[in-house]
Amino acid sequence: MDGYDEDWSADQRALYDECRRAGQEWAADPDTPPDDLQHVINLAEADDDAFDLAEIDYPPLVDAVAEVTGENITSVPASHTDPAFRGFVDGVRETVADDVFGL
Repeated sequence: MDGYDEDWSADQRALYDECRRAGQEWAADPDTPPDDLQHVINLAEADDDAFDLAEIDYPPLVDAVAEVTGENITSVPASHTDPAFRGFVDGVRETVADDVFGL
């Protein structure tokens, strides 16, 4: 799935790809609670206006971005224009079966 924005740099595209992979791995882990998966699916489906330029500190997302970037971070912009956020939620959404959460 090519979820890139046209104007993303090569680094932003790489960040998206790595965060998407991390989201897929997290969603495929049998120890990931269904409620956590549902939370991320809800984030993926939410409109950016609902976030109101918020930062999100959801641990699986923050951990994935920190691992990918090698930086110690505490939050990620809650926006589908952010490659890390969008990559992670796209990866989760792609991995979870459509019939599981009514997608």
